[in-house]
Amino acid sequence: MNGTKVGNRIIGADAPVTVGWENVPRVEGGPLKQAFFSYFQPVMLFAAIAFWYYAPNEIAVASTAFMAFVGFSLFLMILEWINPRHDSWNITWKEFATDIFYVGIGMTVVTMMEVYFGEDVIVELVQGSFDWDSFAWFVGLPLLVQALTISLIFDFGQYWMHRGMHNWQPLWIFHAPHHYITQLNVYKGAVGHPIELFLIGLGIGGFFDFLPRAFLIAGTIGLTVGMYQHINCRFNSPGWWRFLFNTTDHHSIHHSQDYEATRSNYGAIWIIFDRMFGTCVDGEAEQLGMEGGRRMQISETMIYPWTEGRKVWREWRGKPIAVEETAKLPTSSNS
Repeated sequence: MNGTKVGNRIIGADAPVTVGWENVPRVEGGPLKQAFFSYFQPVMLFAAIAFWYYAPNEIAVASTAFMAFVGFSLFLMILEWINPRHDSWNITWKEFATDIFYVGIGMTVVTMMEVYFGEDVIVELVQGSFDWDSFAWFVGLPLLVQALTISLIFDFGQYWMHRGMHNWQPLWIFHAPHHYITQLNVYKGAVGHPIELFLIGLGIGGFFDFLPRAFLIAGTIGLTVGMYQHINCRFNSPGWWRFLFNTTDHHSIHHSQDYEATRSNYGAIWIIFDRMFGTCVDGEAEQLGMEGGRRMQISETMIYPWTEGRKVWREWRGKPIAVEETAKLPTSSNS
């Protein structure tokens, strides 16, 4: 397979990858269906921002945000059924049950890890080491500017954390199980080892004492943009949306079976950091996963970092580790 040259890399040499927006299929159907799947994403984003901006204080609370997450994710599951991106990604009861298990792990184990070791603990240590009064003007900015700043700061940190997971072996062994998913569905973002989910969720927005409502607005930007990354639904996303945000198209490339393609599109919400640092590839992929598309079981996911870490240690004991070699995704089919 020859692949397509993108910058200095060849994308699609190991597995099929569609490169370029002009080659990605469009939503088929009547004008109403095309209009819905063209404007749904931006309408939901701006409507959600307006809600949190104007909502009374007794409504603008974390519990409301949680209910919005549940309702929105269930609605997206309906869209997956109405307008699937790929039939091969249609969710089964086994896939759904597995996804819900990981969602439960995220709401319990990962949440407890964040309470004792997460962002708030790190922020408290850092804030105690510097004089942050000189940044007081920063927290006096308009509410929407604060929300946008939180989103960008958080995603900038996630970009480098995610990129580090693909370039440094100790982080990669925790992130690798997430790349064994073979399809994208609404809750697939929760699939992975708990430590990896904890690390990818670390942010630095809490360094500044932003208004609580600004955090809620920033969170709704993440919800109404980031939720589309793992979804089996085709949209005719506007050009400006594809330029700014990490879409399902982008993220499918990141999860493809092609090694070079997986080293692209690291952003969680914004794709602009990938564009800035030369890691963006526009297009899509259908064949996802590792080892030829082998589906990793839950039991293997939980012990993978330790078993793989032991193998790496035994293999490289006393030898220098080359980042490019140890971070490379397996491409052999041994399912």
